[in-house]
Parts: sequence; C-alpha cells; structure tokens
Amino acid sequence: MMIYSVASIVIIVVALLISMFKVLREYERGVVFFLGRFYLVKGPGLVILIPIIQQMVRVDLRTIVLDVPTQDLITRDNVSVKVNAVVYFRVVDPKMAINNVESYFEATSQLSQTTLRSVLGQHELDELLAERDRLNKDIQVILDKQTDNWGIKIATVEVKHVDLDESMIRALAKQAEAERVRRAKVIHATGELEASEKLKQAALVLNQAPNAVQLRYMQTLTEVTNEKTSTIVFPIPMDLLATLSGQAKSKNTDQQGDPK
Repeated sequence: MMIYSVASIVIIVVALLISMFKVLREYERGVVFFLGRFYLVKGPGLVILIPIIQQMVRVDLRTIVLDVPTQDLITRDNVSVKVNAVVYFRVVDPKMAINNVESYFEATSQLSQTTLRSVLGQHELDELLAERDRLNKDIQVILDKQTDNWGIKIATVEVKHVDLDESMIRALAKQAEAERVRRAKVIHATGELEASEKLKQAALVLNQAPNAVQLRYMQTLTEVTNEKTSTIVFPIPMDLLATLSGQAKSKNTDQQGDPK
C-alpha cells in the first residue's frame, strides 16, 4: 500500500508539473484566469501556469471562414429567393472574445444569418443581382459594428449564390430579351437619323451645283450597265424632265415664229 501511495503521489506531481507548461503557437493566445477571475493574456511561446489556481483558454487569431447556410428571404418586390454567403472574420481581442460572449463562433454565425436576411430583404431583386458588391459592403459594416463588443473583426462578406425558381428565371429571360430588342430598335432608329442628316447635307451640297446631280446620275447609269442585267430601270429626276420640256417648248415656239 505504501508503494502504491507513493506511486500515486509521484504520478499526480508529474501530471501537475506537466500541466504547468503550455506552448502557444504564433497565431494563438491564452486567456489566463486566476481563481476564476481574468488575469491576463499570454503568448505566443512557453506559458507557465500555477496548477489548479490558474486556468487558460486558447484563442486562435487566424482568419476564420464561416459558411452561412442558405437563407430563404423575400425581396422588397415580393420575390422569393434563396441566398447563401461566406463570412471571413478573426479575433482581435481574445479577452473580449472569451469574456463577453459564450461562443464567439456560434454567435457570429447566427448574427450573420439574421443580418443577411434583414439587409437583402430591403432591396429589390434587380439590386440583389446587379449591385452585389454594394450589398456585401453593407452587410460587412453592420456585422462589424455588432461584433465589435465581442472582440471580432469582420474582414469580408461575400454573397455566393442567389437561387431563383424556374418561373422567375423564365421571366428574367423574357425581360432580358425584350431589353435587347429595345436596344436594337434604338440603335436602328439612331442609324436612320444619322443617315437622314447625312442625306440632307448631301442634298444641300448638290443643290448648290445642279450639274453635279446629272453627273451623279450618269455615274450611277455607268455602274448599272456594267451589271449582267437585261432590263435597267433608271429614274429620271423631275427637274431634268422639266428642263428638257422647257427646252422643247422653246424650240417649238421658235419654229412657229419662223416665217419659213
């Protein structure tokens, strides 16, 4: 019995001695409590604790990736969507992260879910799809403000997926097609307007030189005759017909006035 008692005492002493020494990595800190009261934050490196009297809680200072589960929400224009996101955060104050909240990871996760639904539900579907960067920033600012008392720094928030039902996808496809048709009509109308302006300018230039019109028609006739066609329909300008008619009338008048 004496041997067993001594062996037990030796084992207990060795265990206490081992528990006195803790090694913290570069990215770890130890929140030390002295008889239940906060004492100080130690680390990294070797940390020596008084057995039983002092206890230590490890805190990881590296950036933590939090995957926010898919959330069902209704946008401001009454569209039901499913959204999930990812949050990057880290502990900047180990003392606050341990003393001010029971589990900073679980608390940050739940807060991220509620904030995601609250912020995105205030916007319309078009904003949710087109202005994702701005919405990410808004969520990040709100989360960072609310977790500041926990010693948590929210680095980045990214909305990953926005899932819509099939009917809404078809409606968006029709809307996009209608928008493309509208743009095509606007471009066509703009081209017609620019072409009409150029034609107007050309008409003004040709009006200043009447002979240029006849030269233009002769050039066009020459180009048409080079084509392998059996029939040529060539428009004659009305002013040219008026000129020829005037010349013919003048000639007839001269012949009638001639005594011969």
